[in-house]
Amino acid sequence: MEVILKKDIPNLGYASDIVKVRDGYGRNYLIPKGFAVLATEANRKVNAENLKQKSYKEDKIRKEAEALAKLLETVTVKIGAKVASTGKIFGSVNALQIAEALKEQFNYDVDRKKIHLDGDSVKEIGEYKAKVMLHKGVSVLVNFEVFAE
Repeated sequence: MEVILKKDIPNLGYASDIVKVRDGYGRNYLIPKGFAVLATEANRKVNAENLKQKSYKEDKIRKEAEALAKLLETVTVKIGAKVASTGKIFGSVNALQIAEALKEQFNYDVDRKKIHLDGDSVKEIGEYKAKVMLHKGVSVLVNFEVFAE
C-alpha cells in the first residue's frame, strides 16, 4: 500500500513523501491517526501541486534571506553598555540586545533566536562577531562593537 505522509515520521519519511508501507500499518495506524492519506491518483496530483507551491514560497524566502545577508555583511552594530573601570560590563550583551540594535540602527528585523554568539553573552567591551542564521542554508557573520556609555 502506498501512502502520502502528512507529517514527518521517524524511520519512515518526511511530510509529502510517498512511501510504501504494509497494509495493516497504513490502514490501522497511519491513516486513522491522520499521519497519512492513501496515495490515490487525485491525492498524488494534490500533493504535487502543494510541493510546487511550497518550493516557490521557499525560493522566495531564500532570496529575501540572501539579500538581507548581503546587507548585514557590511554593517557594524554599536551597542552601548555601562562599564566598570576594569573594562568589564555590568551585566552582559546577548542576542536580544543585538537584535534590538539592528532594528533601531538599520531597521533590519532579525529574530533574536536566529542570532548565535560564541558562548551565551559578551561581558567585555570590544569588537565581536555574531552568526545570524537567516534561513536553512543562509547564514552571515555580523560585526558588532560594544562600547562604554
